Amino acid sequence: MVATPFVRNMATIGGNIIMAQRLQFPSDIATVLLAAGSTVTVQVASKRLCFTLEDFLEQPPCDSRTLLLNLFVPDWDSDNVTFETCRASPRPFGNAVSYVNSAFLARISEASSSGGLIIEDIRLAFGAYGPKHAIKARNVEDFLAGKSVSASVMLEAIKLLKDAISPSVGTTHPEYRVSLAVSFLSSLASNLHEPARIDPPNGSDTNGIMKGGAESSPDKHVKVDIDCLSICSRQELVSTEEYIPVGKPIKKAGAELQASGEAVYVDDIPAPKGCLYGAFTYSTLPHARIKGIKFRSSLASQKVITVIVAKDILSDGENIGSTFSTLGNEALFADSVSEFAGQNIGIVIAETQKYAHMAAKQAVIEYSTENLEPPILMIEDAVQHNSYFHPPRFLAPKPVGDFSEGMYEADHKILSAEPVGDFSEGMYEADHKILSAELKLESQYYFYMETQVALAIPDEDNCITVYSSAQMPEATQSVIARCLGIPFHNVRVITRRVGGGFGGKAMKAMHVASACAVAAFKLRRPVWMYLDRKTDVIMAGGRHPMKVKYSVGFKSDGRITALHLDLGINAGISLDYSPVMPSVVIGSLKKYNWGALAFDIKVCKTNVSSKSAMRAPGEVQGSFIAEAIMEHVASALSADTNTIRRKNLHDFESLKVFFGGSAGEALLEFV
Repeated sequence: MVATPFVRNMATIGGNIIMAQRLQFPSDIATVLLAAGSTVTVQVASKRLCFTLEDFLEQPPCDSRTLLLNLFVPDWDSDNVTFETCRASPRPFGNAVSYVNSAFLARISEASSSGGLIIEDIRLAFGAYGPKHAIKARNVEDFLAGKSVSASVMLEAIKLLKDAISPSVGTTHPEYRVSLAVSFLSSLASNLHEPARIDPPNGSDTNGIMKGGAESSPDKHVKVDIDCLSICSRQELVSTEEYIPVGKPIKKAGAELQASGEAVYVDDIPAPKGCLYGAFTYSTLPHARIKGIKFRSSLASQKVITVIVAKDILSDGENIGSTFSTLGNEALFADSVSEFAGQNIGIVIAETQKYAHMAAKQAVIEYSTENLEPPILMIEDAVQHNSYFHPPRFLAPKPVGDFSEGMYEADHKILSAEPVGDFSEGMYEADHKILSAELKLESQYYFYMETQVALAIPDEDNCITVYSSAQMPEATQSVIARCLGIPFHNVRVITRRVGGGFGGKAMKAMHVASACAVAAFKLRRPVWMYLDRKTDVIMAGGRHPMKVKYSVGFKSDGRITALHLDLGINAGISLDYSPVMPSVVIGSLKKYNWGALAFDIKVCKTNVSSKSAMRAPGEVQGSFIAEAIMEHVASALSADTNTIRRKNLHDFESLKVFFGGSAGEALLEFV
């Protein structure tokens, strides 16, 4: 039954079987019972009929006259019997229909002559992959019966299974479902001769029982090449009282308040007396002159009190919306020219948040693109127009090793960039060439729980208090002070909870807080602004898009000798967090030993919203690039990817080359 535990607790096995027979429901239970050799007894009018479950599922759909009387599951005894079930679904815990489900029952014995394992009897059931109901793979069963458990036998069984599992026309992901069925059979083969269980990957569930002779003979189990196993790890925490309170679990501060709903976020603060509300009106063109703002006639437009724009910033203040560590500023409002679609043009102020949002949507902005260059939107456009930011040299990553020498040593090369060093000679000696290797990584939106929000309350003596869901309240304070032209100590920023950030409320929260502060300072009334989700998505920026071209040389055994990257980073209209990105991307790449590592990184200035820090900024992209290259090398050599990864893990000598003094000291080996 696919439902929550509450619903499943009210269901019955009989009802599930009838649904599988009558409605072609992809039942997990039917597959399990089919493998167990179950029988069913039904009453049709005055007749009582007994079927095997396999025959019952083949019958025409039951009608209202059919009554399921009982289900019988035979006792297979526990000696030398393995019973295992597997399923894979989009979500665990029974809340989604399986892509494939399977159940296996095998009786095995030990061969007296060879000492190996013989399959006396086996039942293989598969369902949910697209057939009308669960089936038994009889061709595979017949083949395996009486055979010994060996790699060659199981390989032939897998080939037969691929012919037996045939999703019906219209089934989604047919190749994926067949591959799952094959992996489940492979898991069974492994469990028949391996005493240790390996937990399945996320998204699949397995449950196996193994008793008798097969379990008591671990010395006869087949050895598996470690390079063929997937890389996995786990953390085990052992609790002792030796170092208490060190290591003792502690409750997260505020967890009870958040779980109960009592936690107060900025949007939960009661509105102060006389509070006004704001909503951004923003540019819809990436590069255009702003000639004016009008409002369509509507009830909301009649409720507009005023519109705050760049000229309303005090003469002592700056048109600044955010800044990052003295590396560059981004304007709070577009003045005469809009530089990107989504740039703030002004704040519509109204008596309620609803009217402010409605009025902002009624705004009509007049543009002119006369005598303006076309906008630069993509990395390719920025390269063509030589539109780059130039981060400080102290933030630039450094190359590692001699790329030319590494390429010369390589047996194989994957190429994309212009030759570096004596590239042509290395190419001449290469056995294989893959040209123009390229990767593209797109942007992502944060999707935090509470969108950008701020409440600004003016105080006496040129002071102001701002409640903001900002991840960098100290930087927010400085930006507000510079925007208003007042001392920093006149600005009080309060951040009790962020409401979800992931980096999205580091820089962009400053714009909302500063806009509220400008409006409150000018009108001498509290101003509250809560961005609707659409506006938040448009203005957020998100993760940095990247375009990567790489050249990599490697030996026949998979050892990489040189890597060269041409990396383009779409930073958007301002620097924001982008100066840090090159060093972080390269730092993430250094988890592997590339032999020699060279790169050409361009931080591109484009007419899009500034990209910002987002949950492991640069490290995510760097790891993706590294793994993509590893998979490409493995594909070129027709080798297992994990084998190539292990081949290029660091030793102490390569750590010293890539990380210098940070490599630490070599571990001493005692014999």
